[in-house]
Amino acid sequence: MSHQSSYITTAIPYVNGDPHLGFALECVQADLLARHRRLRGEQVRFLSGTDDHALKNVEAAAAAGVPVAQFVDEKAERFAALREPLELSNDDFIRTSRDPRHGPGVERLWRACVASGDLYERYYEGLYCTGCEAFLSPSDLLDGLCVEHRRPPEQVAERNWFFRLSRYRDQLLALIESGRLRVEPEQRRNEVLAFIRGGLEDFSVSRSQERAHGWGIPVPEDPSQVIYVWFDALGNYISALGYGTEGELYGRWWERSGKRVHVIGKGIIRFHAVYWPAILLSAREPLPTAIFVHDYLTVDGQKLSKSLGVTHDPADIAARYGSAALRWWFLREVPRTGDTDFREERLAARANELADGLGNLVNRTITLVGRYRPNGVAQFETRTEASLTLRAVIHRTPDAIDEALSRYDIRSAAAALWSLVEEANRYVAATRPWELAKAEAGDASSDLDEALGALVDACRTLAREFQPFLPAASERIERALAASDPKLGRRLFAKAM
Repeated sequence: MSHQSSYITTAIPYVNGDPHLGFALECVQADLLARHRRLRGEQVRFLSGTDDHALKNVEAAAAAGVPVAQFVDEKAERFAALREPLELSNDDFIRTSRDPRHGPGVERLWRACVASGDLYERYYEGLYCTGCEAFLSPSDLLDGLCVEHRRPPEQVAERNWFFRLSRYRDQLLALIESGRLRVEPEQRRNEVLAFIRGGLEDFSVSRSQERAHGWGIPVPEDPSQVIYVWFDALGNYISALGYGTEGELYGRWWERSGKRVHVIGKGIIRFHAVYWPAILLSAREPLPTAIFVHDYLTVDGQKLSKSLGVTHDPADIAARYGSAALRWWFLREVPRTGDTDFREERLAARANELADGLGNLVNRTITLVGRYRPNGVAQFETRTEASLTLRAVIHRTPDAIDEALSRYDIRSAAAALWSLVEEANRYVAATRPWELAKAEAGDASSDLDEALGALVDACRTLAREFQPFLPAASERIERALAASDPKLGRRLFAKAM
């Protein structure tokens, strides 16, 4: 493994409810990064999964009157089933309660922190939000309520194991300030740095068996406690690689991989950019190289949340509008920073954009070539200003996408790709190939070959560069361009929308 390899992960969501569009957004963003790097020749491993060990899962199961293991199994299946409607390409999917790799990995991580002298016991009293799965300070509350979940935290007093987070303040600052641990976008990086500079307190990494209702991984050598869900859940990134089971993937994709990238939502940045690197430093293991953070999706200004009952089923939306339309809305509309309000009319507008812009361009090109050059476009020379302009856009589009994605600016990458669609459509309007065909008077026309050749090249570039964005649609464009019968080509592409 070398710098030409990437390990890309989503966060693993709690399964206290059905999947919502916010997690679907994260899956598609991570999938885009994975597919793009594969397209550029990198070796990639892409992981997703579910966080099964959480008190909120226990509470949800109790409310439903279902045993927690059964409840978690049923909900986790719905998350795993997003693969097809979202056209995901993850190589692995881990479930923390069932995967035989996970428990041993978390136990090894725990023992490594013990060996570093970073775990100790003490009695603790504090305010605990089950929705956040975290202790909160009074300053974290608004009118006595958790800001995220809009409910009062529970007063908890018990003996727990603690992790010496305070020991790692200076190392974490140096890592993030230097860019060795990259946090994007800059707004989130500054948020993390401010949190660290404000001072780090040791945090609880276990819960009593009684409060956890026996649901979780027991603390090694202390069966009265279970490992805190965040220590447990963060370990999935390496347990899935065989960290605790002597699997060869750990060395290949974590120790020696050039890029170790976490894609997460802003609500869990503290756990990923502070707690997780500190745990890895304690265990003397490599750190992630980048943490890419997205903001929230909202509906009528309200955050999508399983706990709050604000969801929207991504599989249902994909079934009604098509996977391509949903993926394109995520990638084309959601900005790098700032929350995005979801409305179905916006999704419908992006679906129409695809059909009217990309669909018509490909169909027109196939029809024109089939009608006027059924045996193929002859060699031609690029001479006209319109052709030179289109060629320039074709040439720079891949680099523009690469540059945008290097900044984790997915919307700019989609805009760069769409610029080629728009330029090619302008080219059709400017050159009017059907009129060039009339002017041929039966002789081969270099003007017509130049126009058709430029359009075919544009469509081929679009087919290739759309692969990470709209994989099924991209494949159908390629098949349509290769089809000898233009009617077949149009029919193949129409299925993508």
